[in-house]
Amino acid sequence: MAATGPGARGGDGPGGAHGRPPDPDLPPSPARGESAGPDGEFRRGLEETLRRYTDRRCEEAGGLDGLFRARLAADVTRFALHGGKRTRAAFLWWGWRAAGGRPGDGDEATALRFAGALELLQTCALVHDDLMDDSALRRGRPALHVDLARRHRREGMLGSPEAYGASMATLVGDLALAWADDMFAEALPEGPAGQRVQEPWRAMRTEMVAGQFLDLHTQAEGGFSAPTALRVACLKSALYSAERPLQLGAALRGASPALVGVLRLAGRRAGLAFQLRDDLLGVFGDPRRTGKPVGDDVREGKNTYLVALALARAEALGDAGARAVLRESLGDRTLTPQRLARFRDVLTALGARAAVERRIERLSALALHGLHQVCDDPAVHRGLTALVRAAAGTEPP
Repeated sequence: MAATGPGARGGDGPGGAHGRPPDPDLPPSPARGESAGPDGEFRRGLEETLRRYTDRRCEEAGGLDGLFRARLAADVTRFALHGGKRTRAAFLWWGWRAAGGRPGDGDEATALRFAGALELLQTCALVHDDLMDDSALRRGRPALHVDLARRHRREGMLGSPEAYGASMATLVGDLALAWADDMFAEALPEGPAGQRVQEPWRAMRTEMVAGQFLDLHTQAEGGFSAPTALRVACLKSALYSAERPLQLGAALRGASPALVGVLRLAGRRAGLAFQLRDDLLGVFGDPRRTGKPVGDDVREGKNTYLVALALARAEALGDAGARAVLRESLGDRTLTPQRLARFRDVLTALGARAAVERRIERLSALALHGLHQVCDDPAVHRGLTALVRAAAGTEPP
C-alpha cells in the first residue's frame, strides 16, 4: 500500500507544487522525455490534472492548519502522485475513446478529471487495504501505516507507534476518498451526461466495499470455496478495476446501451483476469518486480481462487499429503520461505497454477474478442488490446 510515507523524502514539507522538491519516483514530465503517442499523452494529461488538483487541495488544507497540510494532505498527495500503473484511469480513458472521444474534444478535460478521481479513490482503497491486511510493503516501499509508525518512533512521540500509524493511515484514506468524491463532483457535466455517469460512480464505490467485506469475512470464517473466491474477485476487482471505469468513460461520451454493454462485459472479464493474475503473483511473484510481499495471502489464509482450486483438487485426488501442506500453511503467520516454497510446489503439482493461467488466458481472449467487435479506430483497438494484456499479464500471440 502506501508509497512513501511522510517520513521519507521530506514528508514534513508542503504538499503543493510550491516548496515540494522534485520526486524521482514520479512519472517523467514531457520535458524529461516521456514517450510520445496516445498513451504518453493520456499519462501526461492525467498526471498534470492530478498535480493541479492535489496542489489546490493542499493549499486549502493549509488554510485550516499548517501541520494538517504538511502531514496528512501531503501524504494523500504523495501517494496519489506515485500512482502505480494507473490501470483504472486507463480503462476509463479507453472507454471514453471507444465511445468516440478524441484528444482535444470538449469533454477530454472532464474525462481526465474523472480519471484523476479514480486514482484518488484507489489511494483510499490501497491505504485501507494494506492496513486491514497488515501488509508491510506497497510499490516496493513501506506501507503507509508502517512508515507513519516509523515517523512516530523517530520523532519520539507518546503512545503506541503502531496505533498512531494505523489511525493516521485511516485518516489518509478517508481524506483521499473525500477528495475523490469532490473531484468527481466538480467535474460533473450538466444535463444527461451528468446523470449517466453518476450511476456507475455510486455503484462502484459500494461494490468495492462489498468485495472487501466478503474478502475479510470469508477469511475469518476459514472456508475455501472457488465460487466464493470468484464472487469476491468480481466485486473487489473486476467491477472496480475495469468494468465500471470503462462504463464511466463510455457514459460520459454518450455511448449507446449496446456499446456500454459490450464494454462492461469485456471489462468484467479483463478485470477478473487481472485479479487472478494478482493472486498468482501473491504466491509466485518476485517482490522486486511487484513491489509487494510474496506469500502474504497464504499467511493471512485468504480464500483466493488459486488456493480454493488447489484444495478441491487435493480432496478429489485423495492426496492427504498435499492437503496437509495446504491446510497447515494457510493462515500461518510464521510461515517460512522454505515452507512457502513447498506450498508453491504443491500448487504446481496439483495443476492449480496451470489451471489459473489457462483461465486468465481464456478471460483475456474473450475480453479482447468483445472489444475488437466494437473498435473500428486502430488507435483505440491497439490501446485497449495493450491495456487488457498488461492487466492480465498475458503475452501477445
